[in-house]
Amino acid sequence: MDAETIRNLIETGLPGSRADVQGDDGVHFEATVVCEAFAGKLPLARHRMVYATLGDLMGGAIHALALKTVTPAEANR
Repeated sequence: MDAETIRNLIETGLPGSRADVQGDDGVHFEATVVCEAFAGKLPLARHRMVYATLGDLMGGAIHALALKTVTPAEANR
């Protein structure tokens, strides 16, 4: 698994989103995801939306994913 694949999965699964994914060891990753669909949602709900784009890869090919999830307005603060 690599950061680019994860970025593509997230951006495909959350239309209009932008994801910046880092991770050099192939199993531990960090991602900042900016998406308008996060508006009005609590952090746990936002994280679940991202995890849903990754499906069974979470806990398998992706051992750990640290997430920062923000709306475009929050990203510009």
